Amino acid sequence: MQITVNAQTHEISTETLDAALAELGFTSPAIATALNGQFVPASAREATVLTAGDRLEVLAPMQGG
Repeated sequence: MQITVNAQTHEISTETLDAALAELGFTSPAIATALNGQFVPASAREATVLTAGDRLEVLAPMQGG
């Protein structure tokens, strides 16, 4: 199915948020996710089901000062 990740279209073969993150290469535990504009905590990613056309934002902390 096609979803938009950080403003770019991606084709994924998984149906849950945690599996999609792994498929897309987001393996760091230190990321924040929002699905269709709503924050999704890490504890809810396994139960969050994706549908075609969803918009996913993935943010990683930046180091520096």
